[in-house]
Amino acid sequence: MFYNVLNYPDQGPANRIDNLDVILLDFQPDIFMACEINTIQGSNDILNALQNVKSEFSAANFVTNTSDDMSGNQNDFQNMLYYDSSKFILEAQTEITTIFRDFNHYTLKLNTVDQATNPIILNVIVCHLKSSSGVDNQNLRLQMVNDLVAYMESWPSDELVLLGGDLNLYTSSESAFQELLDSSNNITFTDPANRIGSWHNNSSFIDVFTQSTRTQSGMGGATGGFDDRFDFILTSQNMLTSPDLYYVDTSYKVYGNNGTVSCYNQEINSTNCAGTDYDQTIRDALYFMSDHLPVTVELQTNEVLLSIEEFQTTTALNFLGSNLVDDHVIFQMQPTQINFKSIKIFNALGQEIGTYTIEHLNQLKINVSNWSKGLYYVVTSNNAIKPLKFIKK
Repeated sequence: MFYNVLNYPDQGPANRIDNLDVILLDFQPDIFMACEINTIQGSNDILNALQNVKSEFSAANFVTNTSDDMSGNQNDFQNMLYYDSSKFILEAQTEITTIFRDFNHYTLKLNTVDQATNPIILNVIVCHLKSSSGVDNQNLRLQMVNDLVAYMESWPSDELVLLGGDLNLYTSSESAFQELLDSSNNITFTDPANRIGSWHNNSSFIDVFTQSTRTQSGMGGATGGFDDRFDFILTSQNMLTSPDLYYVDTSYKVYGNNGTVSCYNQEINSTNCAGTDYDQTIRDALYFMSDHLPVTVELQTNEVLLSIEEFQTTTALNFLGSNLVDDHVIFQMQPTQINFKSIKIFNALGQEIGTYTIEHLNQLKINVSNWSKGLYYVVTSNNAIKPLKFIKK
């Protein structure tokens, strides 16, 4: 998943991280690429949110932007990479300076059983190109891409490369995009969505639109409604066919985008943007988190990962079924492992909703049909386990 998290955390309100929790709990990425992170505290907030989904998540080193456009400090926007350390090993990271903002290059190694003799390397590049329309801004985007292309010229041509970024492109004919796709480059990128064209204000490309989620002002970011494809995940050409690690055909998605033409120029959580893939809870979380939508792809390998277990351990308290609930939330207990007598449930504001006795129970079913939608935390009476989370849809 790549996501422009909109000036996080400087852009209020402070509880935006709760909306990111909802998104991450639902999608559960193995690699999370992000741009527009302001501070190391913001980066740590995002890492904590990911670790609430998977405890194995790790983060690359947080590095402030080393590039500058000579007309203003751009160090309030950083790129970052987070990854499931049971599946990937971070081997190295490098900053590629440009006239405006860095490209950040992260070298991941797949955590396979034969990694010593057959290492599978994935180069992940996270970027945020210059925004706004006009010839001058197009030229700045091209200069940035040229710096990236020059950086990769010394690489072996069979390197596997994933590029996630807010490219701020209005059409595929723009020079920066054409340079990325240029077959004469050492590394040639491809659009796995295969949606080449002039997408700005063109509703026929609505399935790949990523901005803007909003029309109302006062929340930060753009307010033009749903009309642009700015956010991308591109792959090197060889990732369409490599047996080591490859793009899964038709897996490119804009998370939260139901592909409905009636969503054009609308807010993502409006009824005009409803559909079968992403429900109201998800679209509300996306609306309040950022003016962009995330982009996702699936990757697959034929190798065996070292960390995959062939059994599942049981825990004292867990959900029976999904932690995305409509009318009831159901807990499954292992009485022989429990050393607490009750649980408490809090909402995202820290307000206690209720206390429930679980002593001697194997299962607890709670009616939440009248509860407000959103994120809830489950805490044991003696804090014996890490708090659980569920989402009322």
